[in-house]
Amino acid sequence: MAQTVTLIPGDGTGPELTDSVKEVIEALGVDIEWEIVEAGESVMEKEGTPLPDYVLESIRRNKVALKGPLTTPVGTGFRSVNVALRKELDLYANIRPALSLPGLDLPYKDIDIVLYRENTEDLYAGVEHWVGKHAAESIKIITEEGTERFCRLAFERSREQGRRHVTVVHKANIMKYTDGLFRDVFFRVAKEYEDDFEEIDDRIVDNMAMQLVTKPHLYDVLVCPNLYGDILSDLCAGLTGGLGVAPGANIGDEIAVFEPVHGSTPKYAGQNRANPLATLLSAKNMLIHLGYEEDAERMQRAIEAALKSPETRTKDLGGTAGTREFTKAIVANL
Repeated sequence: MAQTVTLIPGDGTGPELTDSVKEVIEALGVDIEWEIVEAGESVMEKEGTPLPDYVLESIRRNKVALKGPLTTPVGTGFRSVNVALRKELDLYANIRPALSLPGLDLPYKDIDIVLYRENTEDLYAGVEHWVGKHAAESIKIITEEGTERFCRLAFERSREQGRRHVTVVHKANIMKYTDGLFRDVFFRVAKEYEDDFEEIDDRIVDNMAMQLVTKPHLYDVLVCPNLYGDILSDLCAGLTGGLGVAPGANIGDEIAVFEPVHGSTPKYAGQNRANPLATLLSAKNMLIHLGYEEDAERMQRAIEAALKSPETRTKDLGGTAGTREFTKAIVANL
């Protein structure tokens, strides 16, 4: 029986990237049926909202979704659809792996870090307002319940994957109530997993940023509140080739939405220039989630084979290929 997956093509280059995924998945022979729904800037004028109810209904029904990048206006306009999806579907954990790939000329090799970012609280709760005419205030929200379930998921998945070192990131030296609560709950949950890991420790966020660019090989799993996780996951992506190679997953108790970390880059839409790798790697992780581990491994090997030659890498990765050429090279290596 085919597995039905909600597919949100996205804005800008998103449709090209998700077309790449559909081509590779079809070549793998995995029996997936795509239920395509539109969200984001492309439906705002028609529907009056960037996130129509039918999108949420589709994801709730299918339990799994893959989405292309969606545009978020800066400073004005509608709030992030990505954030709205996470809140509406209670996708409280964002998982962003940073893994070195072959063929890329980078200062660091053999990076293998998984960053867990809390997805529904912190400053991203969107509680902000004007204070008089000349000041604005944003409320940072950290709850015991939200932090506990997030930390438990991070420990459970890290144990399943054989990870050995877990680090919580915070600024509890300054924000003693909010970040202090996040840190305290983490270590309370950690007591249940002490025998499963070689090391469980903490780092202040600014020090963590420095550590990641000076000695990243010391770190394995990072557990972060929402804002720090957003920032540090981009830093980790920079260690392995940039946002073009950075996959992401939003996980809840019942629903999972997989997506690339990068934006929609509308200026490159339709030009056969977009790098599909982050979306493809997100789809690979989706296959693992669905139980297609062997197919996911085949996909990973085909991607790595295509990356070894500049002729089949996209320009942002030091190659000469376009989106379609890179995709066809991956398919040829399956």
